[in-house]
Amino acid sequence: MLGWETVGPTLWPAAQEHRRELSDFQYKSELCHVQKFADDTAIVGCIRSGQEDEYRELIKDFITWCDSNHLLLNTTKTREMVVDFRRPRPHPEPEPVIIKGDCVEVVHTYKYLGVQLDDKLDWTANTDALCRKGQSRLYFLRRLASFNICKKLLQIFYQSVVASALLYAVVCWGAASRRRTQRAWTNW
Repeated sequence: MLGWETVGPTLWPAAQEHRRELSDFQYKSELCHVQKFADDTAIVGCIRSGQEDEYRELIKDFITWCDSNHLLLNTTKTREMVVDFRRPRPHPEPEPVIIKGDCVEVVHTYKYLGVQLDDKLDWTANTDALCRKGQSRLYFLRRLASFNICKKLLQIFYQSVVASALLYAVVCWGAASRRRTQRAWTNW
């Protein structure tokens, strides 16, 4: 996944002027595509039989496009995640992605647009993060209740702060293992 530096609030109006330029770089084929949202970009590639030329070329094209549009790639935030279901996994591991001399870190989990993805696509990392987030937010709900806040305000707090966090992107992870998601809902 490739991402460029986030733009601070003082630079946001200038960045808005270049928003049309940001939509200039588009790519979609049977094996690779670019997924962009605001300042987060993911390059997704399907590599079959070791044929990673299209994926590598797409990364090079994206780096060139960023340079020509005066966008800085933040290589310290850039990560690569490999999802490989073959058993056993082949050795050696794929060649690392290198951007301007910096080797991109290969990770097993990655948070993209608020959803924890892992290289097994089993949603364990996301479910665990939801459990932690839910526990934390329910603590504040309990604290509010201890101050004898009216029931209507507690319901508003629950819907806006607790439920919104727990149900974020449920269409992505909701069909995961029933046992895991059941654990997430019953731990509270």
